[in-house]
Amino acid sequence: MDRNARAFRLRAPGEGEIHAVVLPPPGPDDVLVRTRYSAVSRGTETLVFRGGVPASQHAVMRAPFQVGEFPGPVEYGYLNVGVVEHGPSALLGRTVFCLYPHRTRYVVPAGAVTPVPDDVPPARAVLAGTVETAVNALWDAAPLVGDRIAVVGAGMVGCSVAAVLARFPGVRVELVDVDPARAAVAEALGVGFALPEQAAGECDLVVHASATDAGLARCLELLADEGEVIELSWYGDRRVTVPLGESFHSRRLAVRCSQVGAVAPARRGRRSHGDRLALALRLLADPAFDALITHECRFEDLPGLMPRLARGELPGLCVRVVHEEG
Repeated sequence: MDRNARAFRLRAPGEGEIHAVVLPPPGPDDVLVRTRYSAVSRGTETLVFRGGVPASQHAVMRAPFQVGEFPGPVEYGYLNVGVVEHGPSALLGRTVFCLYPHRTRYVVPAGAVTPVPDDVPPARAVLAGTVETAVNALWDAAPLVGDRIAVVGAGMVGCSVAAVLARFPGVRVELVDVDPARAAVAEALGVGFALPEQAAGECDLVVHASATDAGLARCLELLADEGEVIELSWYGDRRVTVPLGESFHSRRLAVRCSQVGAVAPARRGRRSHGDRLALALRLLADPAFDALITHECRFEDLPGLMPRLARGELPGLCVRVVHEEG
């Protein structure tokens, strides 16, 4: 059994490195997984890379298998697909998804991995954690048949929300972003696209995922009376201005948070975190989600890639990381 591994970690804010680790021997209820692919959750991971997690949120923002503490040294990430090399017979040799950082191998309890369905390519399955966020958001939002919905912010999370909404009967879904290049992604997902100033109003529901003050303000403008904004953006240590004057009260608008750390209250009594993740993986049988993966890099290239992502020099959505040992 090979217990040698390499891991990408944030040595200090803005400085990444790959270092060698020796894994603990797996126990009888553990699995040893060899990573085939991981992926960078661009918004959260670049915020972590910049050292932007407020001290008050260090405990809340911990990833499930984070190694180290904010602001660093820390291994952070949660999009990982690999093959079980050692563990219970039911999982041995299976392709699995795990909320694990960027490591070439790792040991976790068997219950922490979710088998990837046979009709979902492993290279697409890295999106499961992001699609799970979208599932939770829509459990919170509870859209109805025929709703008029805007998704403001066409990043990984916003596009995942739009992709799931595209399956709802009779809805008008419009993906809204300042980047006109996102129109091609919207088309691939089967939804409409608009620049912020051209977006259709009178929405029953708006999902916000741009992590900008301007995006949140535009969300409120797009709502019909008594409409609701579901806020998915994570702003880290930045202060945010919300325009709650003018007609906010007279139109009885609402802004409500959705956060993936807990199962949405609407399903909390009947669905577990595992149920939610398994659903996200089943949804990924749709090849439309491939439009969210716009870049690919080798594991060894992560120390050079992350500063570019943090500086905004590399446009696009999901960066899939290919591990040589896969």
